[in-house]
Amino acid sequence: MPSNQMTKRTLMTAVVLGLMTTLSVGTPVYAADTAKKKIALSNNYAGNSWRQAMLKSWEKNAKDAVAKGIVAAAPSFTTAENQATEQAAQVQNLILQGYDAIVINSASPTALNGAVKQACDAGIVVVSFDGIVTEPCAYRIAVDFKKMGSMQIDYFASRGLKGNLLEVRGLAGVFVDDAIHQGVVSALKQHPEFKLVGSVHGNWTQTVAQKEVAGILSTLPKIDVVATQGGDGFGVAQAFKAAGRPMPVIFLGNRHDELTWWAEQHKANGYQTMSVAISPGASTFAFWVAQQVLAGAKVPKEIELPRTIVTQETLEASLKATEPGGVVNVEYTQQEVIDLIGKAGK
Repeated sequence: MPSNQMTKRTLMTAVVLGLMTTLSVGTPVYAADTAKKKIALSNNYAGNSWRQAMLKSWEKNAKDAVAKGIVAAAPSFTTAENQATEQAAQVQNLILQGYDAIVINSASPTALNGAVKQACDAGIVVVSFDGIVTEPCAYRIAVDFKKMGSMQIDYFASRGLKGNLLEVRGLAGVFVDDAIHQGVVSALKQHPEFKLVGSVHGNWTQTVAQKEVAGILSTLPKIDVVATQGGDGFGVAQAFKAAGRPMPVIFLGNRHDELTWWAEQHKANGYQTMSVAISPGASTFAFWVAQQVLAGAKVPKEIELPRTIVTQETLEASLKATEPGGVVNVEYTQQEVIDLIGKAGK
């Protein structure tokens, strides 16, 4: 063999051995071919800015993954009526269409379990996130939503606030709404300085929250603090303003309109609060988990996704990084998910 060819072969061998060594002692990279695999997103609701941003993140990430030949297709499907029965039928259709993995943002933690089990029995990988399912065969990208409720009361207490609390809940009957509400109720038991005097469902939407809060305000005493669930904070503020009521401390949910209002209020009168939500880019995290399972990675059945928090100190930077109509967001790369899977498995 000519010396230059020998040199090339030697260098190639060294590179391969070096790569194998790196992979064996570092973070495992699962490179089994998924180029012919198809991943679908089944989404139950798209009626607020968070869901719209979530779908946008999915579509951006999926388009890039398809363009790079990582997967063959990754479309998203959203039900029209936010009914568990409708979404279950959607999942069954995706099974018949031959998808290799289905990522689900579920209308119910239990009502889709039958359809999910059918998918698993057909050899399809199922990954749920945000609205998770309880069927054991599915993977769950979990968020401590109960903590998102309790941390609001803890924040109010940490500022030395007290008095009457209005709770603006999310979409009735959905796991996320129930979990955040449980967190609020649990924390109130630890902080008797707050009294829950009213509760409405704002459906995680500014316009609905504004209407529902406006409808109940005349029956309520002075409100000192408001616990929310996201997508509703600015609507709550508008309702108080329109009613000529003193502005309470409203816990916010990382939407651009909320953060803009907060910044304006802080500049005008020193108003302070806190904001928290999970990133809409959770959909990209779920996508890469599904892809990694298809590629042969050993993935824990449950992985906890961190919350995204905005404080007074980070408000300006968070607002600058968030587009109008959007939500503070973190989108995940394949490598970041591989790294987090590795940490979750330890």
